[in-house]
Amino acid sequence: MHAIDASITPRNWDLYRTAVVDIRFPDRTVRVKPRSSGTAEGSFPEPADGGTVHVITAWNPRGRTASPDANARAHHLLLAEIRRRGLTRWSAEGGDARGAHREESVAVVGLSDTAARDLGHRFGQDAIFAWTPGAWRGV
Repeated sequence: MHAIDASITPRNWDLYRTAVVDIRFPDRTVRVKPRSSGTAEGSFPEPADGGTVHVITAWNPRGRTASPDANARAHHLLLAEIRRRGLTRWSAEGGDARGAHREESVAVVGLSDTAARDLGHRFGQDAIFAWTPGAWRGV
């Protein structure tokens, strides 16, 4: 995973680089985690139909801990925007590998990297993840 512009790398980038994400598809939950560049393990989920899966959260904008109510409101607004756009989506949860920190998220198909990044920035997010059959990366 890499930052788009090294001059504006978020202060928490090392934490984002090691994050894991659980995506809840209708028939199973898939854990996506970082691997060495060029390494892919397991199969890409059929429901994504080969498109890029972007994982976006609205929790804890600008890397600052928000109240549970503020996070819930922000997540509700994010979901409403994704529904308005008619995107395919699944519930997701991202955080550290130990499970000490978790954030409710959403996995979506149908956005370009730029559109996903713009949507994340609208909700104050430093990092958006993109998953394709061959890579897991930050955008």
